[in-house]
Amino acid sequence: MDTDLHELLRGLRVWEPGVTELPPFDPGAAPGEPLALFTRWFADAVAAGEREPHTMSLATCDEEGRPDVRIVILHGADADGWAFATHAHSRKGRHLAARPEAALAFYWPLQGRQVRVRGPVAVAPPEQAQADLHVRSTGALAAALTGRQSEVLGSLEELARASESAWERARSAPDTEAPSWTLYRLRPTEVEFFQGEPHRRHVRLRYRHTSTAWTRELLWP
Repeated sequence: MDTDLHELLRGLRVWEPGVTELPPFDPGAAPGEPLALFTRWFADAVAAGEREPHTMSLATCDEEGRPDVRIVILHGADADGWAFATHAHSRKGRHLAARPEAALAFYWPLQGRQVRVRGPVAVAPPEQAQADLHVRSTGALAAALTGRQSEVLGSLEELARASESAWERARSAPDTEAPSWTLYRLRPTEVEFFQGEPHRRHVRLRYRHTSTAWTRELLWP
């Protein structure tokens, strides 16, 4: 029997009672800049048992302005921006070379929270990219050494051979560099915090960066 997608969708519920806890959010008590609030919400997501809270959607555009999105890992967030990494020759790397702006989105369903970040993207110095890679897992290094990200793959057997060789190098020489591995930093011009509310009176607080400081404003849900 074929699966009825629409029937499945009609049976799903958002923020199921007993699973999701929608905490109150007082935007008037929010800090003056978004990084402090993001750090607090991220810690809350970890404490709530959110699975992989450091995963985020990364949206970019190609040279013709066509959007694309994928899931990546947050490598850090500080005064220099929200950091992520990939190969420079990957699709997202090529997009960012042509149009160095992007948007990020975090979703933590156990608490009905979203965080959206957008702004220009800069490339970190190569030594920082390699240092970032080498503090990660052996598997992360092996994946980086496998290379050829986003290129057409002839077969799964070809991938297996390349991966096995990369794993051997990662285990035997953990300081091996992956020259195309690139660390990017998105310096936000806007950061929005969304807190779900049981009566659908969701709270949306947007930070916008001016030439001198951050401003805050509420948005209709």
